[in-house]
Amino acid sequence: MVGKDTEKDQIRQAMKDLWELLTEEQQLFLMKHVSLERFKKSEFIYHEKETPEHLFCLVKGKVKIFKEGIGGRPQIVRMAKPQGFFGYRAGFVGDHYSTSSAAFDTATVCQIPLPVIKTIIRDNNDVAIYFIKQLASLLGHADEQTVNLTQKHIRGRLAEALLRLKNKYGTEEDGKTLSICLSREDLANLSNMTTSNAIRTLSAFASEELISIDGKSIILLDEPKLLKISKNG
Repeated sequence: MVGKDTEKDQIRQAMKDLWELLTEEQQLFLMKHVSLERFKKSEFIYHEKETPEHLFCLVKGKVKIFKEGIGGRPQIVRMAKPQGFFGYRAGFVGDHYSTSSAAFDTATVCQIPLPVIKTIIRDNNDVAIYFIKQLASLLGHADEQTVNLTQKHIRGRLAEALLRLKNKYGTEEDGKTLSICLSREDLANLSNMTTSNAIRTLSAFASEELISIDGKSIILLDEPKLLKISKNG
């Protein structure tokens, strides 16, 4: 069982950038109300159309944010960044969630009640600017992803998704194996393609020795060529 002091250290480290902007009084106030929750693989953190109650920060693990599309097909819109906040846009504007989130695998998440973070924002301009920058960055990435998913061909979309996974979660010690094992369905949902197309394109990349596949593990063998395919679309 994790001790309270260890939990506090995990919380402080996970939101290090935000923590450093707080006064000592605000740090105590935040720590009094924050909770550390653990989610199993595929367990939902929040559901689309729910009323937001918390702001979330990913401490450990991998989390996907997705939206149900036409015919119930999910579209992964982004992955939560380790030690990054997610699920707060709707709460800030008083709206229902427009997306859902779930753990790719076991994930540890900080939950901060929205009234708590709103109180801190009202009293601390630096925190307000911090979240404005976070939202502006998300908007920029969303604009870029819209172009990528609608204008790139299948090969370009899949190459871009693989490189995005590497940039988000890194690699194993060999520097090539992605540190996340996605199902082919999840990879397809991330790349805006059917599962069968994702499987065929992965096989094509493997035959061209751009990647190697070991079960659900994907090894990037030729990153420069994948980058070229991604850029050319």
